[in-house]
Amino acid sequence: MIIQRHLTEIVRKRARKMPIIAITGPRQSGKTTLAKQAFPDYRFISLETTDSRAYAQNDPRGFLEEYGPRLVIDEAQYVPQLFSHIQDMVDLSGKTGQYVLTGSQNFKLSSSISQSLAGRVAAFTLLPFSIDELRQAGKMKKDLWTILHRGFYPRLYSRRLQPSEWLPDYTRDYIERDVRNLKNIGNLMDFRKFMKLCASRAGHIVNFSSIGNEVGVSYQTIKQWMSILEASYIIFLLPAYHRNFSKRIVKSPKIYFYDVGLLCSLLEIDTVKELQRSPLRGQIFENFLVAEFLKNAFHRADNRTFYFWRDNTGNEIDLVFEKGNKIHLYEIKLSATMSETLLRNLWLFDKLNTGEHTRKTLIYTGPYRHTYKYVNIVPWHSDTLFAF
Repeated sequence: MIIQRHLTEIVRKRARKMPIIAITGPRQSGKTTLAKQAFPDYRFISLETTDSRAYAQNDPRGFLEEYGPRLVIDEAQYVPQLFSHIQDMVDLSGKTGQYVLTGSQNFKLSSSISQSLAGRVAAFTLLPFSIDELRQAGKMKKDLWTILHRGFYPRLYSRRLQPSEWLPDYTRDYIERDVRNLKNIGNLMDFRKFMKLCASRAGHIVNFSSIGNEVGVSYQTIKQWMSILEASYIIFLLPAYHRNFSKRIVKSPKIYFYDVGLLCSLLEIDTVKELQRSPLRGQIFENFLVAEFLKNAFHRADNRTFYFWRDNTGNEIDLVFEKGNKIHLYEIKLSATMSETLLRNLWLFDKLNTGEHTRKTLIYTGPYRHTYKYVNIVPWHSDTLFAF
């Protein structure tokens, strides 16, 4: 059974208005499948194959003329010299829906697009499955711990693979291939250690110096390595929300992983039982839900910005975003029991901010949805949670 992606129809509609569609996202997130489903009558060529890449590099115009328009070019970032020729061809034809470009290295593809194709391309990001996509396909497991441990990479569902077997291979292949394509890493053992340290700090404020000291490399090296993980859609940095607050608000970002199953793998959590006993299970649950909000935004082509909020005494709200004239606040707690202590920071935010309207929500593991003192109490599995 094919799991329908939320982006599919959005991408089709934009292709009727724009000459080029670009789809980025991590390896194995389903970009190729999405492109083939959305554009079944287009020709398809992958630049990961040696012969195709050499042809495109050596004779980019001849390559494009041979394959013609209405073409999907997979992993297009490998041959950036194609982009200026694509520009010439779409400008000459004046038609929409000419090319679909996919890529798993955001920095390379985005920089090539900005240099040659600005104003001609509609760009989208496809991440691993969201729980809404799995739910609609009848594929979402009922057990929270199984969901967290498995993660959301499509191959784990289409091939029924075990995460403890596939995810370590995915990580190794990513390091050996993508990392070396993006930057010449001198010591891969250090980079692997760096990735594991990032995993142990998921949901925490980034401290480049601390990580650098533990790995034994400089502050600047850690910043470069962090940008590599961002460019390859392994991690994202959640910025701090500080509008209309005093200087006592923390402004450094927090680190999260796009896929919670990959996070568990890097933490060497090999079984569901180990996850249930892990002292990091609260961080993993928080990472899961923060990533779900980003997925749902990306998969609806919604470019809103998400934040967290924290003051210098440690009071924190896990997720903040603006919509209309309201600030939406979300606290995420691995607790099946609602208590007023879980709501304290939501109320504190109202006291400290400048009087703007807020919509406050607690996401928890309990079964009931209700409202308590102007706070929406919502189970993590609610089918309306991400309808923001």
